[in-house]
Amino acid sequence: MRKASIYDTTLRDGTQAEELHLTTEDKIRIACKLDELGIHYIEGGWPGSNPTDKLFFKEIKNYNLKNAKVAAFGSTHNSKTAPDSDPNLRAILDSGVEVATIFGKTWDFHVTHALRVTLPRNLELISGSLAALRPGVRELFYDAEHFFDGFKANPEYALSCLKAAQKAGADVLVLCDTNGGTMTDELARIIVQVQSALPGAALGIHTHNDAELAVANSLEAVRLGAVQVQGTINGYGERCGNANLCSIIPSLELKLGVSCIGAENLEKLTRMANYVAETVNLRPFPRQPYVGGSAFAHKGGVHVSAVVKNPETYEHIRPELVGNVNRILLSDLAGRSNILFKAKQYGYDLDKDDPAVMDLLAELKRRETMGYEYSVAEASYEILFFRMMGWSKRYFQLVNYRVLDAVNEEKEPFSEATVMLQVRGDVAHTAATGRGPVNALDVALRRALEPSYPTLAQMRLLDFKVRVMSIANKDGGGTASFVRVLIESGDKRDRWTTVGVSHNIIEASWQALVDSINYKLFKDDPQKWPQPGGKHDKAKQG
Repeated sequence: MRKASIYDTTLRDGTQAEELHLTTEDKIRIACKLDELGIHYIEGGWPGSNPTDKLFFKEIKNYNLKNAKVAAFGSTHNSKTAPDSDPNLRAILDSGVEVATIFGKTWDFHVTHALRVTLPRNLELISGSLAALRPGVRELFYDAEHFFDGFKANPEYALSCLKAAQKAGADVLVLCDTNGGTMTDELARIIVQVQSALPGAALGIHTHNDAELAVANSLEAVRLGAVQVQGTINGYGERCGNANLCSIIPSLELKLGVSCIGAENLEKLTRMANYVAETVNLRPFPRQPYVGGSAFAHKGGVHVSAVVKNPETYEHIRPELVGNVNRILLSDLAGRSNILFKAKQYGYDLDKDDPAVMDLLAELKRRETMGYEYSVAEASYEILFFRMMGWSKRYFQLVNYRVLDAVNEEKEPFSEATVMLQVRGDVAHTAATGRGPVNALDVALRRALEPSYPTLAQMRLLDFKVRVMSIANKDGGGTASFVRVLIESGDKRDRWTTVGVSHNIIEASWQALVDSINYKLFKDDPQKWPQPGGKHDKAKQG
């Protein structure tokens, strides 16, 4: 089986993405997870450019990485200095890494307009920089910046840059589609020409996603013989991002038969993608191939019916191969197969002709017509399901609530909520202020419930979305429309989403808040009914 090494540049190129910032501690944590995943090379950053990267290379020495080698990144030396006295190259050597990656200009346009040196002088910068590093590192890579654009403009010069790097001791010549606009057929044609001009040279690939081809171009390069693939977790990177290793790795392993991290490590991929997303404080992209929450989600009744019989009918791989799971979504497109599948997940072995199935399906479609979105708010659906099955336990009941908005002396708006609940036979009457009416309601609701249900202190509201539902509006639109509120909540173990719909945004928010709290109490309840494995015709209130 062919092999390809994976070179991760999340900690360097990935941090150039908009809204993405990593501390040294963040970079250490991600590097350790990348090592666990079986990544071969981790580009830690540019040690000569900023204190964060410099500290990273110092701190990472305290960790015993089992699979990955840490690489330092830098540019060719300053044209006005000699390589031996260049601070950038010195910083790479001082970092103590075994692997160094140097990028250099390969497009004649960049040489003359950005670097502002002659074409022969640029060749000297490439060869001089690599030659200066060669004795101090075990592996040396040359990133041929803008290679494909450079080759299209001046193939002879682009090749001369590669030859200079190879002669100076580069182990791998990495062909970079830095602007991300090269078409796959162009890329393939150029790689074949490079292989003809430099027979036996070890080639790598580094692509960007500006034409939505970074993954395709990386895979094509490997198919043609590239031995190293550079990219980032979740495709983070400048502009439209870098090549997404979360798509490249499983495609290599499962589609092209190219070994990179191995089947055992491949099962960690979804957790890795989510871990990095959490660390950089960016929401995971649900429709990301292989590792996204929607990658194996099925909504249409025909699809679900087929998937229940055999998942291969609508899934190109088994999701567990990459650590993911398939999901059956509930919506107005749902059929009985959707209901039966979810019921089995909850411990019910329902018959397709059970009246409860048709009742639940009718209620689901009625609510979705109003604007409820259960394909997203699965926690609200789970509560609805058990209510329809006869579960009547109530952790609390509303007496009334009230929300006031006001402005204080500093003319800063604030909200005050008053909540009255029936909780375990007593009336809890609380009030709270907050940053907006929903926050005030949330605080007041928790204040009333936490004395009786202390585990609610673990719960946090993570996200809040409001959408005007014009499709459900019968009153002409505008401010009279239905609104849908989605609330994402979480505790130490789980995350869940609930939904509320009303003409009144406060009422819609209240519905979603109550569902969220009920779901937390339900999943933590050791005496909740029904127990997994129960059947509808045997179910009785506990």
